[in-house]
Amino acid sequence: MVGGGVIQQILRRKLHSQSVATPVLSWFSSKKAHVDAGSSGVRAFALMGAGVTGLLSFSTVASADEAEHGLACPDYPWPHDGILSSYDHASIRRGHQVYQQVCASCHSMSLISYRDLVGVAYTEEEAKAMAAEIEVVDGPNDEGEMFTRPGKLSDRLPQPYANESAARFANGGAYPPDLSLITKARHNGQNYVFALLTGYRDPPAGISIREGLHYNPYFPGGAIAMPKMLNDEAVEYEDGVPATEAQMGKDVVSFLSWAAEPEMEERKLMGFKWIFLLSLALLQAAYYRRLKWSVLKSRKLVLDVVN
Repeated sequence: MVGGGVIQQILRRKLHSQSVATPVLSWFSSKKAHVDAGSSGVRAFALMGAGVTGLLSFSTVASADEAEHGLACPDYPWPHDGILSSYDHASIRRGHQVYQQVCASCHSMSLISYRDLVGVAYTEEEAKAMAAEIEVVDGPNDEGEMFTRPGKLSDRLPQPYANESAARFANGGAYPPDLSLITKARHNGQNYVFALLTGYRDPPAGISIREGLHYNPYFPGGAIAMPKMLNDEAVEYEDGVPATEAQMGKDVVSFLSWAAEPEMEERKLMGFKWIFLLSLALLQAAYYRRLKWSVLKSRKLVLDVVN
């Protein structure tokens, strides 16, 4: 009886402890479920915030890059960009006219001589007449003094300023670059120059341009000292082509492209000749190989195992 009573007391205590532990465990499990749900929500919110932050940072970097390097230029179909394409020489002549009447007052082309224009845009007589219109300081003479003379075909195109200091003083501190190699000196040169010349706009809301500068999204920084120079009918072409802004931009870029790479047509022609000659040499080598090796490759070997 005593042993039975002890056993019953032990069983009651065990059942009581289990009944007390069950609510505690259920509370802890529900608490853990709430914590897991909350942590998963926090993780989702963190991932969403990271994505938004990445997009904002990417757009900020893109905007900063655009502000620093300028708006990306469109790709224009230049007629001389093909493998066997040549320059439009009528466009080069019109482009030289645009340079003379619009650009030459500020920009120099110190690497171009009048004789370079012969056979490209002008005849020899026309180039001589243009060269004779300028006066060149030459010398010294027999008396040791400098003198002026009419220009010759060997003379370079005249420079608008005597030196860089004079150029900066006349342009408010900005130095107009030499245009001889401008399409090679700028990234995406032809497209950049055309977009720059035709890309002047009013500044958008929130952007202020200080006095003396002009807004152009294609120029690094967006503010350029050079004003808009190409306007419709600013030049009267000799061949009667309408002098629209886009036409003048295309012509002057063609002229500048030729000035930066005058040997392009000769280089393409020479490359085509070499490819043609190498193709003939390849055919001859293939025929010679077949002639010499066909006998060896088609022979039949007979093995006499008896003798």
